[in-house]
Amino acid sequence: MRGPKARAMAAELADTVNFALRPHEARADVSRLAHEVRALGDVELALHVPIIGDMVAPFMASPDTKPADLPPDTPAILPADPAAAIEEIQRRREETGFSYFVFGADFAETFAPVVAELAGH
Repeated sequence: MRGPKARAMAAELADTVNFALRPHEARADVSRLAHEVRALGDVELALHVPIIGDMVAPFMASPDTKPADLPPDTPAILPADPAAAIEEIQRRREETGFSYFVFGADFAETFAPVVAELAGH
């Protein structure tokens, strides 16, 4: 979903477009891609988040991914603290239009309060 033709096709055919990020991507680049896709069509946006705090979901990022080595503004990371994660998710919704967030199963218990708080929003 990186090239302009793929983005155009996704916006035309899909109800939801999923952004599977490379962990090193900067917020501005992801935001630009999200705005470009939304400008092409009325689609929902989903964002894969492979890192919560300093834990990496093994199937969503390379096993040698080190959160400390990534840009501080990468959207591939959410805070481990549920209150901070809720605030960050709401900010990403408002700024870039992401309405779905995909996390690894390893984070299900930690993020249960986040899901409960944001359900229906």
